[in-house]
Amino acid sequence: MNKIFISAASLALLTLGACSGSEKQDKNVKEESAPVVKTMLVNDREVNQIGNYTATVEPELINNISSSAPNRIKQILVDEGMRVSAGQRLVIMDDINTTSYELQVDNAKANLKNVEVNYNRALELYKIGGGTKQQVDQMEIQLVNAKNALASAERTLRNMRENTVLTSPISGVVTARNYDPGDMTANLPILTVARTQPVKIVINVSESELAKVKRGMPAIVTFDTYGDEIFNGTVTLVSPTVDHSSRTFGAEVTLANSDGRILPGMFGRVELSLGTARRVVVPDKAVVKQPGSGNHYVYVYNQDGTVSYNKVELGQRLGDSYELISGVEPGSTVVVSGQTRLANGMKVRIANDTKNDSNKSEK
Repeated sequence: MNKIFISAASLALLTLGACSGSEKQDKNVKEESAPVVKTMLVNDREVNQIGNYTATVEPELINNISSSAPNRIKQILVDEGMRVSAGQRLVIMDDINTTSYELQVDNAKANLKNVEVNYNRALELYKIGGGTKQQVDQMEIQLVNAKNALASAERTLRNMRENTVLTSPISGVVTARNYDPGDMTANLPILTVARTQPVKIVINVSESELAKVKRGMPAIVTFDTYGDEIFNGTVTLVSPTVDHSSRTFGAEVTLANSDGRILPGMFGRVELSLGTARRVVVPDKAVVKQPGSGNHYVYVYNQDGTVSYNKVELGQRLGDSYELISGVEPGSTVVVSGQTRLANGMKVRIANDTKNDSNKSEK
């Protein structure tokens, strides 16, 4: 009887031991099957806040060269792309009407002279009692009218002469030519002259950045045409009103362009220093882009051995790292390798965790 009891007890112990061993083995298998990842502790630090903007170069000033009245073009002395000086002759118009306006001036002068003679005669007669005050007053009105008529005729002739030879009011570059010699002028200007020393770039600044952009602050500008060459500019104007469609403010950056290398229409990239801010910085290999969207994520390692799939807002790229505006707290441990096999809430093993390695060695 005792033998039977001992055998049963032994069997129970063996069964219990087998179950316990199986559970440990299953647990070890699960631990060993957990994805292995590499992690890194990340913290916040001071990061220079750089505003980057793109815009097209515009001339500082634009003048449209036109005739005040429709007329035929006789000569165009410049072409598109040519540099011109203030006062330089650009266009010669047909002067066929000038003679008739000169004749009107001559007639107005003759009429004024005749009225002056009659006025003086009426005044002398009135002084000796041979005329009336009313006659003198009437002649004085005629004299004023004659003087005004002469002034008007001279002004018309002067305007016609000014519109016969058109000159440039500024120094700059001819950016457009809309007619050829022999054409009649219409709605378009004959030429457009733009002042390109200096030039300006108008950028759009978000509402959150507006308080940081001030008149007089320096700007760094680059152009695709000149590669990495840097041009120094200055913020000369910040718009006081917001664009309702884009919710942005316009800011004007001016470049001296003393050598004339920067031309209207060039594509420019503007960089402004907007101070500093404390940001979490993570290695670029920690950032995962979600396929089919513009969202970015970072796997954060939790104390219970799982990972969280945190959506992040990227800031600037800092060499081989990224500034994070949101999504990861300072002092977090982030996954930097092995993300392809992970999912939110998954248990993981850390590649440099010596605890798991020592357990395997003991077995």
